[in-house]
Amino acid sequence: MLKRKITLKHIAKELEVSISTVSKALKNSEEISKDTKEKVQAFAKLYNYRPNNIALSLKNKRTKNIGVIIPDIVHHFFTTVFRGIEKYANAHGYNVIACVSDESFDKEVINMELLANGSIDGFIMSLSAGTQEKNDFNHLKEVLEQGIPLVLFDRVTDEVECDKVVLNDAEIAYEAVKSLIDSGKKKVALITTESYFNVSTYRAEGYKKALQDHGLTFDPNLVLTLPYDDVASEPLINEFFETKEMDAVFCVNEIFAVFSMGVAQGLGYQVPEDIAFIGFTNGILSRFSKPALTTVAQHGDRMGEIAAKMLIAKVENENLEEEPTYRTEVIAATLIKRDSTL
Repeated sequence: MLKRKITLKHIAKELEVSISTVSKALKNSEEISKDTKEKVQAFAKLYNYRPNNIALSLKNKRTKNIGVIIPDIVHHFFTTVFRGIEKYANAHGYNVIACVSDESFDKEVINMELLANGSIDGFIMSLSAGTQEKNDFNHLKEVLEQGIPLVLFDRVTDEVECDKVVLNDAEIAYEAVKSLIDSGKKKVALITTESYFNVSTYRAEGYKKALQDHGLTFDPNLVLTLPYDDVASEPLINEFFETKEMDAVFCVNEIFAVFSMGVAQGLGYQVPEDIAFIGFTNGILSRFSKPALTTVAQHGDRMGEIAAKMLIAKVENENLEEEPTYRTEVIAATLIKRDSTL
């Protein structure tokens, strides 16, 4: 006997018929010939086939609600992703219930437990700092095992099999740093977060490769790693600019970039002549800083729209017995040049 649970897909493949034929044969449909019905039913009985009752139950009790869990509401990027999710979901008859994990593993788990109790049809979420630091994804796997679809965006993990939407972080970081080097900058610093943030890791990879490809040596002394808790960041940034020599700074988010630019100006540096700055997220801070910040537009609204489209497709999938297939959609970011670079 097969060790793993047999599905409609297995039966269809073995008997060389369509999944639809298998499904109809098991329901004794008059559309299917007697011979085919007998073969399908005998095979299903032999291998102890059982329909996926959890998935069927969930399908028949749709709430038309989507649960969205974001790490924080301070960063403009997450706001735009949520807006994209809500716009697409509402247009397709779904409501959105939003929760904020506040970068906490415990809050993320509690939010998922609350919403998975029959309140929603599926989840869209970006992993909290706490979850990435702990590297514990059991709460996500449990939700998927219950038959509740999940889409991860931006901060994702290879540990969980589900649909994902990400940015081309390494490629756009490379392009941003290359633009600094092309303008004549030789000492490009990096202001980033802890390495367990996968997006920061990819952006650091792009930064290093751009230096390497353009004949510049990577200097670990020009890398400032800040905690995700912004309260502790100010003295570290001040010390960095007071003690290091640089002519450009690449930051993994706009809050780091705008604050650092202010520190540099307070120390008498001219931006961008003495030190140029590039950040991530084309938010209000970037557009109205002085000077206006050159930034990477992450197209959060597009990311949200695609995440919602992926999730609703899974929720409304009629072929519940098929083995699920997952894909990762990559959004191409855009470098928007403003006055903080030459």
